[in-house]
Amino acid sequence: MTQFKYQCTECHREFQRDDVTYLCPDCSKTYAPGMPLRGVLQALFDYDYVRAHFNPHAPDWDLFSAVEQQFYPEFPVGNTPFFQSTRLGGQLGFTNLRLKNDGLNPSGSLKDRASFLIVAEAIRKGIDTIVTASTGNAASALAAVCAAAGKQAVIFVPESAPKPKLVQIMLSGARIIPVKGTYDDAFRLSLEYTNAKGGLNRNTAYHPLTIEGKKTVGLEIFQQNGLRAPDVILVPVGDGVIISGVYKAFYDLHQAGLIQKLPKLICVQAEASNAIHRYITTGIYANAAHPATIADSISVAIPSNAHMARRAVNNTGGFSLTVSDAEILDAQALLASITGIFAEPSAAATVAGLLKCKQEQLLKADAQIVLLITGHGLKDVDAPMGGMTLPEAVLSIDEC
Repeated sequence: MTQFKYQCTECHREFQRDDVTYLCPDCSKTYAPGMPLRGVLQALFDYDYVRAHFNPHAPDWDLFSAVEQQFYPEFPVGNTPFFQSTRLGGQLGFTNLRLKNDGLNPSGSLKDRASFLIVAEAIRKGIDTIVTASTGNAASALAAVCAAAGKQAVIFVPESAPKPKLVQIMLSGARIIPVKGTYDDAFRLSLEYTNAKGGLNRNTAYHPLTIEGKKTVGLEIFQQNGLRAPDVILVPVGDGVIISGVYKAFYDLHQAGLIQKLPKLICVQAEASNAIHRYITTGIYANAAHPATIADSISVAIPSNAHMARRAVNNTGGFSLTVSDAEILDAQALLASITGIFAEPSAAATVAGLLKCKQEQLLKADAQIVLLITGHGLKDVDAPMGGMTLPEAVLSIDEC
């Protein structure tokens, strides 16, 4: 039996597992559409129990899971490649650079991890419909996992979402509802839909298991790194849930006595979609006024998990930076040409961020650095295609 309680990240009130579903009932009273979520919950485990039962020679990762394995859908999430890239590290001036390529999850993004755990929770509770808002990746992930589990996904997406992502959603049998507006509008409508028509809402941070699901990428990094925490992890940030999940992984490991220090987390945002970056650097929160960026997966005016994301960076001694769309596209091309990894623009933002760290001498050259690659480039081929011209067709080798 999984042993944990939920705790509000603001007032620290604790709740039994089935006493709450989404947010802290007290702190969330101050939440209204148009602002980051208040009263986001986190799962706190019996860390003494984890410490006593964790065997480093045969790790049982269920000790850190907020849903029992018996409810897991038949969908092979995780165990994505983690490897050293000497060539990219040499190009960027770092001698111990590693990549975690989560674009090789089944639907092509890290967000499979959150959807997997949410669907497992729906199975545990006997709920047949799961609802979410997404710019594409979370929707693709939820549609895919629901298809594998025989559940119905209802997806609210901005009408501007990339078509390859919409194709994934529709082929998986989800009900797709395009929204005239932004991701933030889709987020609001999905909450209204769940309140009116029922189902389990998967919105990021709104359901605490989205953080727990994304946490598994951090646990995998720890395992694949020989049960050691790296020095630095660069994370592309939109709504703040992935970086919060990575933080939660190493927080859990630290609380269980399995690591002595947390890795420094670096928040990388697109210049236009920079609400969390400004919150970290100034201590004052304000929405991103015009969050349009080529990196659609991290384009958000009102990041739902801004408060927890800021704490994740500050509590690890990390920092935040922004990169331009031009820098993202250059980084996408660099990553593909040196490592063979085709990452979508939002995922390539970490490469652009590391290049900026080199230029501004923000990190030690010999630090063990991990770039988190969160999504596959085939999710959005229009972005890189805008900057290239295909060669003319030929009839013979004389024309080559």
